Amino acid sequence: MAAAAASTSLPVPRVSLPPSARPAAAPRRGLLIPGRRGCLRLRGSPAAPAAAAASGSPSVPSSSPEAGSGIGDALGGVAIYSAATGDPVLFRDLWDQNEGMAVVALLRHFGCPCCWELASVLRDTKERFDSAGVKLIAVGVGTPDKARILAERLPFPLDYLYADPERKAYDLLGLYFGIGRTFFNPASASVFSRFDSLKEAVKNYTIEATPDDRASVLQQGGMFVFRGKELIYARKDEGTGDHAPLDDVLNICCKAPAA
Repeated sequence: MAAAAASTSLPVPRVSLPPSARPAAAPRRGLLIPGRRGCLRLRGSPAAPAAAAASGSPSVPSSSPEAGSGIGDALGGVAIYSAATGDPVLFRDLWDQNEGMAVVALLRHFGCPCCWELASVLRDTKERFDSAGVKLIAVGVGTPDKARILAERLPFPLDYLYADPERKAYDLLGLYFGIGRTFFNPASASVFSRFDSLKEAVKNYTIEATPDDRASVLQQGGMFVFRGKELIYARKDEGTGDHAPLDDVLNICCKAPAA
């Protein structure tokens, strides 16, 4: 992918990879949400099979999450940092935990060109989320000052942008991490079908938004929709640039009643 990106003159961060990827974690119990190429294991909940999903779907919602599975409560206690103020804030304070709707988009990191593209799409879709009474929450790996670089140069509204420098939410939700997923996964090729969108998004790009912790560039993202504490949609990126289809997310938001 690096060679292909270079030939099209897109900015590609030069980073020093860590000597090894994060050690594999011990098997965890959790809610399994079936996906196209595997299951998403959400840490912090009792093992419970999710309803079977239609084969071949590009993005699979959880059709009937277990009541009281603990995912919403577990994520609610995770602290992230406001890009606007730099202050810590808990997830549970970001939307109404009874009936409020929220789209939680976890970007890879603030120096990822593909994440600038996703952030630009979310920004341009925000009005539709607002009309549906849905709170948009975009989270990236890095510090608040790195988040502000993206917000100022893209631009992206600071009030909806948050930083997770220690990747706590990513670990809790079981998102992919590693060299293979980042650079060699076939799903990453999907980004080339969006070349014009990517080129537009990175016209003001700077590598300075890349986290100082270079291991963070190996993190993948995902997309989640909550009604109150209830998880109603989950999709984790298979590779770099393999983002959830926004039409799927919007359909879930429009069908689910919002407070």
